[in-house]
Amino acid sequence: MRALYEVPAPAKLNLFLHVTGRRADGYHLLQSAFMLIDWCDTLHFERRTGGSITREDLGTALPADDLIVRAARQLQVATGCTEGAHIGVQKRIPAQAGLGGGSSDAASTLLALNRLWRLGLSRSQLAAIGLELGADVPFFLHGGHGWVEGIGERISPLALPPARFIVVKPPQGLATADIFNAADLRRDTPPAILSGFAADPYGHGRNDLQPVAERLCPQVAQTVQRLARLGLRGAMTGSGSAVFALVPDALAAQVATPEVPPGWQVRICGNLEVHPLRGWAPDDS
Repeated sequence: MRALYEVPAPAKLNLFLHVTGRRADGYHLLQSAFMLIDWCDTLHFERRTGGSITREDLGTALPADDLIVRAARQLQVATGCTEGAHIGVQKRIPAQAGLGGGSSDAASTLLALNRLWRLGLSRSQLAAIGLELGADVPFFLHGGHGWVEGIGERISPLALPPARFIVVKPPQGLATADIFNAADLRRDTPPAILSGFAADPYGHGRNDLQPVAERLCPQVAQTVQRLARLGLRGAMTGSGSAVFALVPDALAAQVATPEVPPGWQVRICGNLEVHPLRGWAPDDS
């Protein structure tokens, strides 16, 4: 196999996000429901000899040493692989949005190169490598929606009913570190119970990061207010700044083409049944 083209990397929404504590090493303990949606980046991989990793940006320019390149190099180091790759990236998921685009790109890179280089690593082995790149990367290797705890490494399968969502990304982004370093971030939310979430998955809990985000980025609060005027309950995903809301069938026509100011991004998304690359790495069993 010389190449893999049109490899998708889907975004995610956090249906809720609670900060339940903080470890002695500074990592925050989280609890969240992660949902895959059909807003995707697309990656292309061509095998190269000699071990070099190169990247071509087919749309939005990325930093030179982004998570895609780091994931490829980390996989080489972890396995001793001497193969290389040229990676083309069509970036669609906005950065600093809380949609997990960079982490998803890294996960799809690990899955694709594991196959292209014939390494045969399992999903859990890839997840261990992914956790070194970022807390959200293991989720995108998991293969479906997930109930996520710890620092992102404890993932349980989660079944969710099909639904449509409006996702709005204001022009200003938010750096995750700025949110978690804030003195006014709440860090003592009691853990949620899965059965309680399952009773109302699209109306459960809150995002503990949102009050800090609204202070740092007033456009987050403006987006929530704009959605409220459409009769929708908006909430921030991840560390923001994107805001989403469930779109009931009765309001689907009304919000199909919402008006937003220049520089804002809006998209109507559906949730995925499973990750499109599920099965690209074997389970440990």
